[in-house]
Amino acid sequence: MNYKMILSEEVKTAKENGTPIIALESTIITHGMPYPQNIQTAIEVEDIIREAGAVPATIAILNGTIHIGLSKDEIEELAKTEGVIKASRRDLPYIVAQGLNGATTVAGTMICAQLAGIQFFVTGGIGGVHRGAEETMDISADLEELAQTNVAVICAGAKSILDLGLTMEYLETKGVPVIGYQTKSLPAFYTRTSPFEVNIKVDSPDEIAKLIKTKWDLNLQGGVVIANPIPEEDALDESFMNEVISKALAEAEANHIHGKEVTPFLLDKVKQLTDGKSLEANIALVKNNARVGAKIAMAFGAE
Repeated sequence: MNYKMILSEEVKTAKENGTPIIALESTIITHGMPYPQNIQTAIEVEDIIREAGAVPATIAILNGTIHIGLSKDEIEELAKTEGVIKASRRDLPYIVAQGLNGATTVAGTMICAQLAGIQFFVTGGIGGVHRGAEETMDISADLEELAQTNVAVICAGAKSILDLGLTMEYLETKGVPVIGYQTKSLPAFYTRTSPFEVNIKVDSPDEIAKLIKTKWDLNLQGGVVIANPIPEEDALDESFMNEVISKALAEAEANHIHGKEVTPFLLDKVKQLTDGKSLEANIALVKNNARVGAKIAMAFGAE
Protein backbone atom coordinates (compact mmCIF):
# COMPACT_ATOMS: atom_id res chain seq x y z
CA MET A 1 0.00 0.00 0.00
CA ASN A 2 1.54 3.30 -1.11
CA TYR A 3 0.05 5.51 1.56
CA LYS A 4 0.10 5.74 5.32
CA MET A 5 -2.89 6.70 7.45
CA ILE A 6 -2.80 7.43 11.19
CA LEU A 7 -5.89 7.54 13.38
CA SER A 8 -5.67 9.63 16.54
CA GLU A 9 -6.10 7.74 19.82
CA GLU A 10 -9.48 9.44 20.31
CA VAL A 11 -10.69 8.26 16.88
CA LYS A 12 -9.31 4.73 17.43
CA THR A 13 -11.16 4.47 20.74
CA ALA A 14 -14.38 5.78 19.15
CA LYS A 15 -14.17 3.14 16.42
CA GLU A 16 -13.62 0.38 18.99
CA ASN A 17 -16.60 1.59 21.06
CA GLY A 18 -18.93 2.32 18.15
CA THR A 19 -19.09 6.03 19.04
CA PRO A 20 -20.18 8.24 16.09
CA ILE A 21 -17.26 10.06 14.46
CA ILE A 22 -17.56 13.30 12.50
CA ALA A 23 -14.94 14.34 9.96
CA LEU A 24 -13.81 17.96 9.76
CA GLU A 25 -11.86 19.58 6.94
CA SER A 26 -8.57 21.41 7.40
CA THR A 27 -8.70 24.05 4.63
CA ILE A 28 -10.78 26.13 7.03
CA ILE A 29 -7.60 26.28 9.14
CA THR A 30 -5.12 27.01 6.35
CA HIS A 31 -7.12 28.86 3.70
CA GLY A 32 -10.60 29.68 5.03
CA MET A 33 -9.97 31.88 8.06
CA PRO A 34 -7.23 34.22 9.30
CA TYR A 35 -5.07 33.56 12.37
CA PRO A 36 -6.01 33.25 15.25
CA GLN A 37 -9.71 32.72 14.44
CA ASN A 38 -8.79 29.63 12.40
CA ILE A 39 -7.29 27.80 15.39
CA GLN A 40 -9.95 28.99 17.84
CA THR A 41 -12.79 27.93 15.55
CA ALA A 42 -11.25 24.53 14.77
CA ILE A 43 -10.86 23.74 18.48
CA GLU A 44 -14.30 25.10 19.45
CA VAL A 45 -16.03 23.08 16.70
CA GLU A 46 -14.31 19.92 17.95
CA ASP A 47 -15.49 20.68 21.50
CA ILE A 48 -19.11 21.18 20.32
CA ILE A 49 -19.04 17.73 18.72
CA ARG A 50 -17.61 16.13 21.88
CA GLU A 51 -20.25 17.80 24.06
CA ALA A 52 -22.94 16.18 21.90
CA GLY A 53 -21.48 12.71 22.52
CA ALA A 54 -19.67 12.22 19.19
CA VAL A 55 -15.96 12.35 18.35
CA PRO A 56 -14.38 14.91 15.98
CA ALA A 57 -11.78 13.90 13.41
CA THR A 58 -10.06 16.86 11.77
CA ILE A 59 -8.35 15.50 8.66
CA ALA A 60 -5.08 16.68 7.10
CA ILE A 61 -1.98 15.31 5.39
CA LEU A 62 1.21 15.89 7.37
CA ASN A 63 4.50 15.00 5.68
CA GLY A 64 2.64 12.72 3.29
CA THR A 65 0.72 10.82 6.00
CA ILE A 66 -3.07 11.06 6.16
CA HIS A 67 -4.07 12.02 9.70
CA ILE A 68 -7.60 11.22 10.84
CA GLY A 69 -7.91 13.36 13.93
CA LEU A 70 -5.43 16.08 14.92
CA SER A 71 -4.13 17.13 18.32
CA LYS A 72 -4.33 20.81 19.34
CA ASP A 73 -0.58 21.07 18.72
CA GLU A 74 -1.01 19.65 15.21
CA ILE A 75 -3.85 22.09 14.47
CA GLU A 76 -1.66 25.01 15.60
CA GLU A 77 1.31 23.72 13.61
CA LEU A 78 -0.84 23.35 10.49
CA ALA A 79 -2.16 26.90 10.91
CA LYS A 80 1.36 28.33 11.10
CA THR A 81 2.97 26.22 8.34
CA GLU A 82 3.71 28.02 5.06
CA GLY A 83 2.86 26.51 1.70
CA VAL A 84 0.28 23.94 2.80
CA ILE A 85 -1.42 22.66 -0.37
CA LYS A 86 -5.21 22.56 -0.77
CA ALA A 87 -5.83 18.84 -1.12
CA SER A 88 -8.71 17.85 -3.37
CA ARG A 89 -9.09 14.53 -5.26
CA ARG A 90 -6.63 15.60 -7.96
CA ASP A 91 -3.96 16.65 -5.45
CA LEU A 92 -4.01 13.80 -2.91
CA PRO A 93 -1.74 11.34 -4.79
CA TYR A 94 0.95 13.99 -5.36
CA ILE A 95 0.89 15.30 -1.77
CA VAL A 96 1.02 11.80 -0.26
CA ALA A 97 3.64 10.45 -2.71
CA GLN A 98 5.94 13.46 -2.23
CA GLY A 99 5.60 13.57 1.56
CA LEU A 100 4.09 17.07 1.59
CA ASN A 101 1.59 18.89 3.79
CA GLY A 102 -2.00 19.14 2.60
CA ALA A 103 -5.17 20.68 4.00
CA THR A 104 -8.21 18.75 2.83
CA THR A 105 -11.04 20.42 0.93
CA VAL A 106 -14.61 19.10 1.05
CA ALA A 107 -13.75 16.53 -1.64
CA GLY A 108 -10.41 15.61 -0.04
CA THR A 109 -12.00 15.23 3.38
CA MET A 110 -14.77 13.01 2.01
CA ILE A 111 -12.21 10.69 0.36
CA CYS A 112 -10.11 10.37 3.53
CA ALA A 113 -13.21 9.97 5.71
CA GLN A 114 -14.43 7.08 3.57
CA LEU A 115 -10.96 5.46 3.72
CA ALA A 116 -11.25 5.63 7.51
CA GLY A 117 -14.85 4.37 7.61
CA ILE A 118 -16.34 7.72 8.70
CA GLN A 119 -19.79 8.51 7.31
CA PHE A 120 -20.44 12.07 8.53
CA PHE A 121 -18.67 15.33 7.76
CA VAL A 122 -19.35 18.85 9.03
CA THR A 123 -18.18 21.85 7.02
CA GLY A 124 -19.10 25.48 6.35
CA GLY A 125 -20.42 25.29 2.81
CA ILE A 126 -19.83 23.02 -0.17
CA GLY A 127 -18.20 24.16 -3.39
CA GLY A 128 -20.20 24.13 -6.59
CA VAL A 129 -20.59 25.56 -10.07
CA HIS A 130 -18.86 28.93 -10.29
CA ARG A 131 -20.54 31.87 -11.94
CA GLY A 132 -19.62 31.98 -15.61
CA ALA A 133 -18.90 28.23 -15.65
CA GLU A 134 -20.61 27.92 -19.05
CA GLU A 135 -17.43 29.57 -20.42
CA THR A 136 -14.76 28.63 -17.86
CA MET A 137 -15.97 25.12 -16.90
CA ASP A 138 -15.01 26.05 -13.34
CA ILE A 139 -16.90 23.45 -11.30
CA SER A 140 -15.79 22.32 -7.86
CA ALA A 141 -14.62 18.73 -7.45
CA ASP A 142 -16.85 18.68 -4.35
CA LEU A 143 -19.89 18.00 -6.54
CA GLU A 144 -18.36 14.99 -8.28
CA GLU A 145 -17.24 13.66 -4.90
CA LEU A 146 -20.76 13.94 -3.56
CA ALA A 147 -21.89 11.85 -6.53
CA GLN A 148 -19.61 8.91 -5.71
CA THR A 149 -18.49 8.95 -2.06
CA ASN A 150 -20.75 7.67 0.73
CA VAL A 151 -20.37 10.51 3.21
CA ALA A 152 -23.18 12.75 4.49
CA VAL A 153 -22.18 16.42 4.46
CA ILE A 154 -23.73 18.86 6.92
CA CYS A 155 -23.25 22.43 5.69
CA ALA A 156 -24.89 25.84 5.42
CA GLY A 157 -25.74 25.14 1.78
CA ALA A 158 -23.40 26.16 -1.03
CA LYS A 159 -21.14 29.20 -0.78
CA SER A 160 -23.07 32.25 -2.00
CA ILE A 161 -20.21 33.26 -4.31
CA LEU A 162 -21.33 30.39 -6.60
CA ASP A 163 -24.05 29.95 -9.21
CA LEU A 164 -26.53 28.29 -6.86
CA GLY A 165 -29.03 27.39 -9.58
CA LEU A 166 -26.48 25.51 -11.67
CA THR A 167 -25.05 23.89 -8.53
CA MET A 168 -28.49 22.47 -7.71
CA GLU A 169 -28.93 21.29 -11.32
CA TYR A 170 -25.55 19.52 -11.22
CA LEU A 171 -26.39 17.78 -7.94
CA GLU A 172 -29.74 16.68 -9.37
CA THR A 173 -28.03 15.20 -12.43
CA LYS A 174 -25.68 13.27 -10.15
CA GLY A 175 -28.55 12.02 -7.96
CA VAL A 176 -27.37 13.76 -4.78
CA PRO A 177 -30.26 14.60 -2.43
CA VAL A 178 -30.16 18.11 -0.95
CA ILE A 179 -32.06 17.98 2.34
CA GLY A 180 -33.13 21.22 3.99
CA TYR A 181 -32.95 20.97 7.77
CA GLN A 182 -36.15 22.73 8.86
CA THR A 183 -36.13 24.80 5.65
CA LYS A 184 -37.54 24.65 2.12
CA SER A 185 -35.14 27.33 0.84
CA LEU A 186 -31.54 26.50 -0.04
CA PRO A 187 -29.36 28.35 2.48
CA ALA A 188 -26.59 30.41 0.86
CA PHE A 189 -23.85 30.27 3.48
CA TYR A 190 -24.04 33.80 4.95
CA THR A 191 -27.81 34.02 4.40
CA ARG A 192 -30.64 31.74 5.50
CA THR A 193 -32.41 31.81 2.14
CA SER A 194 -31.80 31.99 -1.60
CA PRO A 195 -34.08 32.02 -4.67
CA PHE A 196 -33.74 28.21 -4.86
CA GLU A 197 -35.50 25.38 -3.06
CA VAL A 198 -33.98 22.24 -1.57
CA ASN A 199 -35.23 18.83 -2.74
CA ILE A 200 -36.68 17.78 0.61
CA LYS A 201 -37.48 19.59 3.87
CA VAL A 202 -36.86 17.41 6.92
CA ASP A 203 -37.51 18.62 10.45
CA SER A 204 -35.67 16.23 12.77
CA PRO A 205 -32.23 14.57 13.04
CA ASP A 206 -33.95 11.18 13.41
CA GLU A 207 -35.75 11.56 10.06
CA ILE A 208 -32.55 12.65 8.33
CA ALA A 209 -30.62 9.70 9.80
CA LYS A 210 -33.31 7.29 8.57
CA LEU A 211 -33.23 8.82 5.06
CA ILE A 212 -29.43 8.54 4.84
CA LYS A 213 -29.45 4.95 6.09
CA THR A 214 -32.17 4.04 3.59
CA LYS A 215 -30.21 5.58 0.70
CA TRP A 216 -27.14 3.52 1.45
CA ASP A 217 -29.16 0.36 2.22
CA LEU A 218 -30.61 0.73 -1.28
CA ASN A 219 -26.99 0.67 -2.53
CA LEU A 220 -27.38 4.16 -4.00
CA GLN A 221 -23.79 5.34 -4.10
CA GLY A 222 -22.84 8.89 -3.21
CA GLY A 223 -23.28 11.42 -0.48
CA VAL A 224 -26.11 13.49 0.90
CA VAL A 225 -26.14 17.25 1.44
CA ILE A 226 -27.85 18.37 4.64
CA ALA A 227 -28.36 22.11 4.20
CA ASN A 228 -28.59 23.75 7.61
CA PRO A 229 -29.29 27.51 7.62
CA ILE A 230 -27.08 29.89 9.57
CA PRO A 231 -28.82 30.93 12.83
CA GLU A 232 -31.10 33.92 12.32
CA GLU A 233 -29.19 36.16 14.74
CA ASP A 234 -25.94 35.60 12.81
CA ALA A 235 -27.30 35.78 9.24
CA LEU A 236 -26.45 38.62 6.86
CA ASP A 237 -28.96 40.40 4.62
CA GLU A 238 -29.44 38.63 1.28
CA SER A 239 -29.58 41.72 -0.98
CA PHE A 240 -26.58 43.30 0.79
CA MET A 241 -24.56 40.10 0.35
CA ASN A 242 -25.48 39.87 -3.35
CA GLU A 243 -24.03 43.38 -3.87
CA VAL A 244 -20.87 42.52 -1.93
CA ILE A 245 -20.33 39.28 -3.85
CA SER A 246 -20.82 41.03 -7.21
CA LYS A 247 -18.07 43.51 -6.29
CA ALA A 248 -15.75 40.71 -5.11
CA LEU A 249 -16.33 38.70 -8.31
CA ALA A 250 -15.58 41.74 -10.48
CA GLU A 251 -12.31 42.27 -8.63
CA ALA A 252 -11.33 38.60 -8.99
CA GLU A 253 -11.92 38.82 -12.74
CA ALA A 254 -9.96 42.07 -13.03
CA ASN A 255 -7.03 40.40 -11.23
CA HIS A 256 -7.23 37.26 -13.45
CA ILE A 257 -7.74 34.98 -10.44
CA HIS A 258 -8.90 31.51 -11.45
CA GLY A 259 -9.20 27.91 -10.26
CA LYS A 260 -8.59 26.96 -6.65
CA GLU A 261 -7.39 30.50 -5.81
CA VAL A 262 -10.84 31.98 -6.49
CA THR A 263 -12.60 30.87 -3.29
CA PRO A 264 -9.98 32.09 -0.75
CA PHE A 265 -9.66 35.39 -2.66
CA LEU A 266 -13.43 35.94 -2.69
CA LEU A 267 -13.88 35.00 0.96
CA ASP A 268 -11.13 37.45 1.95
CA LYS A 269 -12.57 40.21 -0.25
CA VAL A 270 -16.08 39.63 1.13
CA LYS A 271 -14.64 39.89 4.66
CA GLN A 272 -13.12 43.28 3.78
CA LEU A 273 -16.30 44.57 2.15
CA THR A 274 -18.47 43.52 5.14
CA ASP A 275 -16.06 44.93 7.75
CA GLY A 276 -15.45 41.46 9.13
CA LYS A 277 -19.14 40.54 9.52
CA SER A 278 -18.81 37.70 7.01
CA LEU A 279 -16.04 36.10 9.10
CA GLU A 280 -18.25 36.27 12.21
CA ALA A 281 -21.07 34.68 10.22
CA ASN A 282 -18.73 31.98 8.90
CA ILE A 283 -17.65 31.05 12.42
CA ALA A 284 -21.27 30.99 13.67
CA LEU A 285 -22.54 28.78 10.85
CA VAL A 286 -19.73 26.23 11.21
CA LYS A 287 -20.47 25.87 14.92
CA ASN A 288 -24.17 25.52 14.19
CA ASN A 289 -23.44 22.82 11.59
CA ALA A 290 -21.36 20.97 14.19
CA ARG A 291 -24.31 20.95 16.62
CA VAL A 292 -26.77 19.67 14.01
CA GLY A 293 -24.28 17.24 12.45
CA ALA A 294 -23.55 15.67 15.82
CA LYS A 295 -27.28 15.17 16.49
CA ILE A 296 -27.72 13.47 13.09
CA ALA A 297 -24.68 11.22 13.56
CA MET A 298 -25.90 10.21 17.03
CA ALA A 299 -29.36 9.44 15.63
CA PHE A 300 -27.80 7.42 12.80
CA GLY A 301 -25.78 5.42 15.31
CA ALA A 302 -28.95 4.63 17.23
CA GLU A 303 -30.84 3.41 14.11
